[in-house]
Amino acid sequence: MSPGGIANTWRRSCAAGPWPRLFRERSGKLTTNTKEAGIALCVNGHAHRGVPEARVHLADFLRGDLGLTGTHVGCEHGVCGACTVLVDGVSARSCLMLAVQADGKNVRTVEGLAATDGTFSPLQQAFHELHALQCGFCTPGILMSLTELLESHPHPDEAAVRDVLSGHLCRCTGYQNIVAAALRAIEVVRRKEQA
Repeated sequence: MSPGGIANTWRRSCAAGPWPRLFRERSGKLTTNTKEAGIALCVNGHAHRGVPEARVHLADFLRGDLGLTGTHVGCEHGVCGACTVLVDGVSARSCLMLAVQADGKNVRTVEGLAATDGTFSPLQQAFHELHALQCGFCTPGILMSLTELLESHPHPDEAAVRDVLSGHLCRCTGYQNIVAAALRAIEVVRRKEQA
């Protein structure tokens, strides 16, 4: 299945609804209190509702309320790219975006990249095989930005990969293995399409 096909399947699973009628309070308990204004969003193919305070960033909502800790918060200024997620298929810095801005949106985090059986995506597999990480803190954001690139342009060249990586700060790797892994994933996807 092409990367675009995976994304379309994921979007359909959320669109199928119906949204659950549960809200998550700050205490972590679920409630059916619908008098409070809340948000409804689809995260990694699953519908969620929550009642975040207006000042809560999407990264904090994903990590604290939904328990999706793969999204890392590095600089809290949108500079490092570690917190990158896909919102309606477009890269977004979740440390800058408020949770309430994600109301009605489809959000995809690094936890949503692997297949439902746990099989790595071609990009994740290439990162693993080529050791395209060291400490790994920046890796989730890089994977999400590269996923957007692969889904919007299935056969990008090295210049396009490097352009995407210019929005990410990795202090460990020097980027060479990251670029090599992205190019390998592009080649794997290309071969699957030709088969």
